[in-house]
Amino acid sequence: MSEKASDRYFRNEACPYFPCHPTGEGGYFNCLFCYCPLYALGDECGGRFYYAENGVKCCDNCTIPHERENYGYVMEGAAKLCERMKRK
Repeated sequence: MSEKASDRYFRNEACPYFPCHPTGEGGYFNCLFCYCPLYALGDECGGRFYYAENGVKCCDNCTIPHERENYGYVMEGAAKLCERMKRK
């Protein structure tokens, strides 16, 4: 995949929080899912999260929405969340 702006990739180096997580090898970092749709799935998001002492889900250690290969995974999770919301 090209690293230019597209429907699957966006990089915002002007963001004061960029990068909000370590970028790892190659420096690839997708900002498209800045606010992760998987967050609302709680324990079922599949990410590397933990709960802080105050009970808030903390995703500091998770880079799933920012990694090249995870666009489909994030979109599947968003679809799962939409289905749950339809039933409520």
